[in-house]
Amino acid sequence: MSWAGLLIALAGALGYALGAALQQYEAVVEGASLKLVRRPRWWIGGIIGFTGACLHAVALSLAPLVVVQPISVATLVFAVPLAAFMYGRRPYKGEIFGSIAVAVGLLWLMMLVPTHNVTPRLSSGAAIAFIAVIGVVVLITQLAASRTRGPARALLLSVAAGAVTASVSTFVRVVGGGLEGDLGRLLHWFTLAVPVLLIAAVVLLQRSYAVGYFGIAYAGVQVIDPVTSVLAGVILLGEPLPTSPATAIPALLAAALTIGGTITLGRLAPDHSKPAPVESSPAPRRMNATSDLG
Repeated sequence: MSWAGLLIALAGALGYALGAALQQYEAVVEGASLKLVRRPRWWIGGIIGFTGACLHAVALSLAPLVVVQPISVATLVFAVPLAAFMYGRRPYKGEIFGSIAVAVGLLWLMMLVPTHNVTPRLSSGAAIAFIAVIGVVVLITQLAASRTRGPARALLLSVAAGAVTASVSTFVRVVGGGLEGDLGRLLHWFTLAVPVLLIAAVVLLQRSYAVGYFGIAYAGVQVIDPVTSVLAGVILLGEPLPTSPATAIPALLAAALTIGGTITLGRLAPDHSKPAPVESSPAPRRMNATSDLG
């Protein structure tokens, strides 16, 4: 069952990467506004991304969070070139190396986590507390982002988007993994929380994409989402973490690689789909005969 979950998660993550690249291109053009709904390519990206998210949900019903979530990180290597293709250019070397560093570092970090499957159980009180913590993270990052510009703004907004996306994955894991053949368990407020949180995640994602730094925005989401999900799986759902001291040094190296890749992506220039207006030179002053003759 875990292998099936892994393969489905990989297919879903590839779809999510393509959808993200399409939507980011449109978000840079129109900004994170309702004007996006008039852009056919934004809808196409949304449909592809939604299909990937549905596959991700199926994968979460077959395998634990600590197994499924890291798979999405690998698509960072594909998402950045896809975004570059949208702008009619080749990926920068920094984009390639940065995305590979983030993907390898986070995958390495996640591989240190045990993969024992545990039936997810979550109380309503713990769920409400979890949502409250996510809300605080979103509020803090939004306030901080309003005071910054450039890659720092993109990163802060992506942190909020990644945290909310992780909450969606957590609730999907609880609902899907806890069914055990009883569809009656879908009649719970956890099921209703999923679309609400998903809408919030989409809005936050568009805001992070609209800044123009797709590499760092996508990397930020791909780092925060699995890390938050794994923490939720450990703290709330009882999924295990590595306890051997021998994993400490590899974990630090993996974290350093992930941070270094994110910094590399953040130093790159933003993408712009519209060329900057060229200042026209002043028209030559028309000389008349009387001025020339004095």
